[in-house]
Amino acid sequence: MAERIRGGNEEKSMKVLVAGAGIGGLCLAQGLVRAGIDVRVFEREPGADSRYQGFRIGLDGPGLAALRECLPPRLHRLLEAVTGPLAGERRVVDPWLNEFRQLSATVDGTAADRHVLRQLLLAGLGDRVEFGRAVIGYRERADGRAEARLADGGSAVGDLLVGADGVGSAVRRQLLPGAEVTAVPGNALLGRTPLTERLAALVPGSGTLVHGPDLNLLIGRMEFRRPPRLAAAELAPEVELPDSESYLRWVAMLPEPLGPEAGTWAQVRDRLLDRIDGWHPDLVELVRDSDTGNSSPLTIRYAEPVSHWGTGPVTLLGDAVHAMPPSAGQGANTALRDAAQLCRSLTAVHRGEAGLTAAVEEYELLMLDRGFAAVAMGLDRLQEFTPAR
Repeated sequence: MAERIRGGNEEKSMKVLVAGAGIGGLCLAQGLVRAGIDVRVFEREPGADSRYQGFRIGLDGPGLAALRECLPPRLHRLLEAVTGPLAGERRVVDPWLNEFRQLSATVDGTAADRHVLRQLLLAGLGDRVEFGRAVIGYRERADGRAEARLADGGSAVGDLLVGADGVGSAVRRQLLPGAEVTAVPGNALLGRTPLTERLAALVPGSGTLVHGPDLNLLIGRMEFRRPPRLAAAELAPEVELPDSESYLRWVAMLPEPLGPEAGTWAQVRDRLLDRIDGWHPDLVELVRDSDTGNSSPLTIRYAEPVSHWGTGPVTLLGDAVHAMPPSAGQGANTALRDAAQLCRSLTAVHRGEAGLTAAVEEYELLMLDRGFAAVAMGLDRLQEFTPAR
């Protein structure tokens, strides 16, 4: 039965609009569909494969539980098959791979490829997700609903608009015009290199941090339990996943910005190779053999804390409100937990257990506390990976 919102003697079906088809927005959409709530997702990109989707992400226990809570049970086996292990020591080595320190170990984590996970989260949503339709703003209508304005001149009306449109969120800019997003000084280079038996030895545990004289290199492994496309064909034939192969994800932390003349990835890679000349041959090979289509410079940003804005027909989720550096591995986990929490709150409305405003306010207060605690954790951990200036 469709969700009903009661106001006086009237009833109406609830509709949720989501700006952004990233991991958080799609996780929310999956959960709302399971609850029988009407949802539409608007995404600025022209298609699900229009650009590469970043790198391996680490899912901790709460993040994975939130994902499973929203994902249909029929896809749980596929999720397990197309992720990988993420556990063990995090070692710190010098440029010649001599270990001199260990960081806290990762226990029972799960490695997921962002692109594969996004494709999995699109499964079954069909035309509920509209690509090439960016939300550029909204207005609050006299009836208390939100009207999303789309870049193509169109619009959509819903009882709740959820800004899940990332660090550059247009929804946040209008809802919280004073909110600040700060760039971390310097630059990061995000690389992806096919996994070979030789290179696998660089990451015997959950991660390896190489401390160089003027740059740091953080390396992680994405080793699929099963090839995603083949696993989907067997476990959920209606789901089409990319033919992705296992790889090493690495991030080079540079103390200075690259500048506008950075050039192509091949040029950036060659500059990095010059800087690591004389390092261990396996590290040189890791950088030299990086995949040009899945590697890029990266600016690390984080959101400054914001106060609760007063609940209305518009709310925020994930990086749209509490963007954080990747150093604590909490960005995706926090977005997934946001999605599950908001889904629970809206499901309570669906069951007649709460009013919409009270349910969304409860979500927002929990989300802000948890989200900005994760931002603070990421900033604290960032110093472990950032070279001295």
